[in-house]
Amino acid sequence: MNFVKPKKSLGQHFLTDKNVAKKITESLKPKTKNVLEIGPGTGVLTSYLLTKKYNLILVEIDHESVAFLINSLLVDEKIIIKRDFLKLELSTIFSGNNFSIIGNFPYNISSQIIFKIIENKQFISDMCGMFQLEVAKRICEKSGSKIYGILSVLTQAFFETNFLFTVSKNLFYPVPNVESAVISLKRKENFDLECNELLFFRVVKLCFQQRRKKIRNGLKTLNLSNNLREDAIFDKRPEQLSVTDFIRLTCSIENDI
Repeated sequence: MNFVKPKKSLGQHFLTDKNVAKKITESLKPKTKNVLEIGPGTGVLTSYLLTKKYNLILVEIDHESVAFLINSLLVDEKIIIKRDFLKLELSTIFSGNNFSIIGNFPYNISSQIIFKIIENKQFISDMCGMFQLEVAKRICEKSGSKIYGILSVLTQAFFETNFLFTVSKNLFYPVPNVESAVISLKRKENFDLECNELLFFRVVKLCFQQRRKKIRNGLKTLNLSNNLREDAIFDKRPEQLSVTDFIRLTCSIENDI
């Protein structure tokens, strides 16, 4: 097979520029040799990754892409996992050892990929990947912005985020309706959240569900004490709170309920 038909259902937009592909692979600075590529497609990143001394594993759900990788790029079938990344048990891929992630991520599941990375942060030391521009900005955005939200806070609580560069939509086939950008994540080592993680997630999500209102409105369902609700932080809107503020808020709530 020498051609892969892009499938809309899989959100496939294949990067065609080899210089950009090389730049992405060079931007990955893995802390170990274990590297997982999500959705290699036609292998534009894979071809560069194979030249490095990585312990490389590919996750690809599209049968046409798998056949292309094996027949055209001569990728060893043994390193290809033919499954949906979102359904994988990541703890088993590198026998519980740390690994890095790289990929040109499908736009339709890019946020879900980030949430899965957060969920498996104990295994994922770093990531370099391409996202829809607006999603990339949202992940890296700081407090005080209208696009700062759940994805920003939860990612930045556990990872250092870095917006690397934008990629023109004209460098893909088929051409998407949006621009793209490449970002990197590096896990915060020896980091202690200092509060209950599940409660932290809940607090952040509740606050941003009513992002235009003060956080006292979003947190009504927690039935907090009047003393706690007198804290000045409850008069702020969620986008005004930094990651540190959300951690402090969750610590206070944890002691209150």
